[in-house]
Amino acid sequence: MEYGTKAGDPTKTRTQCVVIGLYENNHLTASATRIDKASKGHIRKILKRGDIQGKVGQTLLLHDVPNISAPRVLLVGLGNEETADASRFVAVIRATIAQLKQIPAKHSLVCLLEASAGNKDLAWKTERSIEYFEAGVYSFDEMKGTNGDDSKSRPKNESVDFQLEDKNDAETVNLAIVAATALTLGIAAAKNVANAPANICTPTYLAEAAKKLAKDYSSITTTVLEESHMKKLGMGAFLSVSQGSDEPAKLIIMQHKGAGAKDKPHVIVGKGITFDTGGISLKPGGTMYEMIYDMCGAASVYGTMKAIAEQKLPMNVVGVIAAAENMPSGKASRPGDIVKTMSGQTVEILNTDAEGRLVLCDALTYIDKFNPASVIDVATLTGACVVALGTHAIGLFANDDTVANQLLAAGEDTHDRAWRMPIWEEYQTQINSAFADMQNIGGPAAGSITAACFLARFTKKYRWAHLDIAGTAYKWAGTNKGATGRPVTLLTQYLNDRAREPAA
Repeated sequence: MEYGTKAGDPTKTRTQCVVIGLYENNHLTASATRIDKASKGHIRKILKRGDIQGKVGQTLLLHDVPNISAPRVLLVGLGNEETADASRFVAVIRATIAQLKQIPAKHSLVCLLEASAGNKDLAWKTERSIEYFEAGVYSFDEMKGTNGDDSKSRPKNESVDFQLEDKNDAETVNLAIVAATALTLGIAAAKNVANAPANICTPTYLAEAAKKLAKDYSSITTTVLEESHMKKLGMGAFLSVSQGSDEPAKLIIMQHKGAGAKDKPHVIVGKGITFDTGGISLKPGGTMYEMIYDMCGAASVYGTMKAIAEQKLPMNVVGVIAAAENMPSGKASRPGDIVKTMSGQTVEILNTDAEGRLVLCDALTYIDKFNPASVIDVATLTGACVVALGTHAIGLFANDDTVANQLLAAGEDTHDRAWRMPIWEEYQTQINSAFADMQNIGGPAAGSITAACFLARFTKKYRWAHLDIAGTAYKWAGTNKGATGRPVTLLTQYLNDRAREPAA
């Protein structure tokens, strides 16, 4: 959708739908009050009937409100004004776009920036509104055939203007629109590659997408390491994952150069298992189709690189994708195999379905060459993280308190939240091996923690954090399934925060 601002009278604006908010106890916002006054109390008459009580996310669509130019007025409940916060504002925006999608209104005037969101400012409310509006209208239909025409069921929304109570706020809101548009382009890019099926989205497909990114943005250069190069570098763990597949692995490096050559880059690394059967340790077949999403970490890195390139972020960032397909075959790794990593450490593979850490450990060793300011890896790494945190919070592990706190702050700021978990030394004993330096699983207890402990053995030279997004990266419920685009928002905010820091 396209976004803009309006500072005029919402009662006279030529639009197909005006969206106004109301709190509980019949308390109207400023725009709602103006519409009520112009309509000679029509809104308050509706409230007295009890058709809407102002509870969070309640909506009521009115037609032909007297003396209002727009043919539709959408009432949206804002809840209790005194307890309003960021989460509630997000819920309101989600409810708004869900209702707008159901009506044939190509253009809407949204008067919700005046709603309270706790301590969040106007720019934040604008950015979150656009982020969740775009999420609401997103669809992945590239794979649909030509026999059926589903165009009638697609949202008709084309543009939204945000009502400004003070025209002096226009610059703030317009700048927020630019930033949010760049962010949502990155989120959509991440969703698109994540939702593509594994017969399309192979490691080679991801490499080509990264190359195209370099063609689209002058700040980005892309390099792709083939298996022959990885073998020379000693990436035995990485290659042990791909050796069972006919699809060659790729190590994809995207460099965004927004600062001087001497400025240390921040590095983000994504797990890119384009399909995960579990290998010889075969997964159950019933839900194996979900494993097209085992590359959502890579997708989020790709989307973040697009977002910061679109923003022209004035800092150096390196995005790395460790892409492979994990398949069972006569060439596949066996449980009990021992491989040598690029770091020189050896790993006993007790479970071939714990493959994400095997591709990541070599990628995390490789990126030390960039002398990074910080490193964040992103992976749908463990089902144990879903058990621990469900589908709301991202699991955060770190060897540096400052990086951890910065990521937590970025998550709280954007509502793309994470929760820090321990990687205490005591957990390391669970992955000690009798025959190698370590084993790739640590038993049923603390599975997400021992996976992070495994990665920690390869990240001692720099400040590092690991984001386990297994519970937050995608939804799997019927026709509502699909990638969420998380944590593109968190990563983009983290990088923007670092770019705003004074030079050391």
